[in-house]
Amino acid sequence: MAKFSIAFGIILIILGLVSYFGISSESITALIPTFLGIPILILGWLATNEKYLKHAMHAAAVLMLLGFAGTVSGLFKFFRMIGGEVFDRPSAITIQAIMAVLCLIFLVFAIKSFIDARRKKSE
Repeated sequence: MAKFSIAFGIILIILGLVSYFGISSESITALIPTFLGIPILILGWLATNEKYLKHAMHAAAVLMLLGFAGTVSGLFKFFRMIGGEVFDRPSAITIQAIMAVLCLIFLVFAIKSFIDARRKKSE
């Protein structure tokens, strides 16, 4: 799960940088995926040490839960946008939707990993 966190941290950092430099450099909020990706990357790196694995992965899961909670409205707007509704900044909504999906995927895998670890421990 540590390498998975590192990969997701890198993906979020790239998403934020592309969002800011490639799409819209008018607002610092375009870097929000990067601001989430950096701690996820660091936590993933810490989790490569068995001593910090449990705490780092739980912290990463909490951060991704907060990331999902903060972007889930963008996901709903994205579906409305696909349905034909017009919004002022469609690129920002698309980035929010991508971030929400990434956070949700991470959470699903993290929860599965936690359940598997608990089952393995009880055997």
